[in-house]
Amino acid sequence: MSGQRIAAIVLAAGASRRLGSAKQLLRDSQGHSLLVRIVREAIDAGCDPVVVVLGAQAAEVREVLGVLGVLEVHASEPVIFVDNAHWTDGMSSSIRCGIDHIASSSCTATLLLACDQPAVSAAHLRALLAEHRTRGERVVSVYEGVCGIPAVWPRTDWHALRALHGDRGARSLLRGDEPAIPLANGALDLDTPEDVSHWRALDSEHD
Repeated sequence: MSGQRIAAIVLAAGASRRLGSAKQLLRDSQGHSLLVRIVREAIDAGCDPVVVVLGAQAAEVREVLGVLGVLEVHASEPVIFVDNAHWTDGMSSSIRCGIDHIASSSCTATLLLACDQPAVSAAHLRALLAEHRTRGERVVSVYEGVCGIPAVWPRTDWHALRALHGDRGARSLLRGDEPAIPLANGALDLDTPEDVSHWRALDSEHD
C-alpha cells in the first residue's frame, strides 16, 4: 500500500472573528505565515496534491501570499488554491469544497488539516500517513485525550465527509476506536489573541 496517493486538504476559510485579523497570515519566529508553513509541512510529508480552501479574506490572503509566493521553495509541487463561496455555512462547506476538488483524482485518501494548529509538523503528518498505509483505515491525531485533525480519511469516507452540515467538523464522524498518533501541543489553535500570545511564547522557546 506504499504507492497510495494521498491528498491534503488545508482548511483556511475562516473569518478569524475572535482573533480580529486573518490567522492565515500570522507569522512564526522564522517569518513564515501559518498558511505557508502548513502547506510546506504537508508537501514535505509527501501529500499530492495539497488543496488549500480559502473563504473569508481570500483576496487579502492571495494578495499577501500569492500562489507563486507559496510555491517558491517547492515550485515543482502541486499546490492548489480553491475558493469556498459558501464559507459562511461553516467548516463543513470547506471540507465539502476540498473533497469535491479531488473527487475525480486517483487519490485513495485525504489528510484533513487546519491552518491554525502550529504544533503540526511534517514528521507528525508522515506518521499519520504511514499508519494509514499500513492499516488502510482512518488515522487521527490525539491531544489532551481528544481525537481530531490532522487525520487521514480513506476514500470510502469521503461521502460522509461531504454530507456534513453547518459548523460540524470531521470529528463528529469519529467512532472513538480509530488508530491515533499523539500530537504534543495539538490542542493549541489560534482563535484568540491569548492563544497567539501563548503560541509566540512556545515558539520563542524553540528558537
